[in-house]
Amino acid sequence: MPKSVKIKTIITKNRFILQLKYSTMKPKYLVLIIALFTGGTAAAQNVLKGTVYESGKSNRMPNVFIRDNNNTKQITITDDKGNFSIHTEPGHTLIFDSPGYVSDTLYIADFANKRVEMVTKMITLNQVNITSTKQAFDAHKEYPEVYTRSKVYPLSPTSWFSKDARDARRLKKYFKREEEERHIDDAFNVTYVESIVPLRGQELENFMTLYRPTYAFLKNNNAESMTVYINDSYKKFMSLPADKRSLPKLTSESKSLQ
Repeated sequence: MPKSVKIKTIITKNRFILQLKYSTMKPKYLVLIIALFTGGTAAAQNVLKGTVYESGKSNRMPNVFIRDNNNTKQITITDDKGNFSIHTEPGHTLIFDSPGYVSDTLYIADFANKRVEMVTKMITLNQVNITSTKQAFDAHKEYPEVYTRSKVYPLSPTSWFSKDARDARRLKKYFKREEEERHIDDAFNVTYVESIVPLRGQELENFMTLYRPTYAFLKNNNAESMTVYINDSYKKFMSLPADKRSLPKLTSESKSLQ
C-alpha cells in the first residue's frame, strides 16, 4: 500500500497548480491523478473567444446572438464591445444572428481568437411568406437553462456578479425583444399593410420600416386602432420630401439593449 499523499492546490488568477507530496507512490496512482486534472484543464480550454464587426467597417456589434449548432445548450451574446466567449469543440459550427443582418456561420477548426463580420440584410418583401402554421418562439422552452442561470439569489454573490449570470440576464433581454419583434411581424405583415395602403415594392419596404409600430402600441390597441394607425402613418409618409422616405442606415448602436 502506498503511504499517505498530501495534495496541495494553489489558486492563481487564471489557473491552479497542483502540488503532490509523497514518500512512496505507485505509478498507477500518479497517472490517475494527473489524468483527472489535465482532463479538467483541457475542458476549460475549449472556450472560443472573438469579436463581431459590421462587415467592411470597424463598428463592433453588441447583442449578437451566438449558438453552437452541435450543442443547443451552448449559447451566448456579444457584450457592449462586440466581444464573445463560448464553450465549443473542434468540428462544431457556430451560428451568429442579429436583426437586420444575414446570419453567419463559423466552423471551429482551432481556438485562436476570431473576427466575425456580419453583412447587412437587404429585405425583399416579395419573399415574405405568411403561414398560420408558424411555430411561436418560446425561449422558456427552448433555453430553460438561461432563465435558471439568470435568477438572482440574495445570499449568492455569484448570482449577482459572475459572468455566467450576467450573460444569462442579457440573453433574457434578447429573448424578450425577439418575442416582441416576432409579435410585431405577425401583426404588421406585408399582406395586411398592402390591403390598406397603395404602396408596393421599395416604397412599401421604406414605409413599413419607418412606421413600424412598437410592441407597447400593439399590446394596448386592437385591429381597428391598427388600421387607423396605418392610414395616419401613410398620410405622414406621403407628406415627407422624397429624400426623407428612404430607409435609415442600420447601425450596431441602434440595436444595443439598454
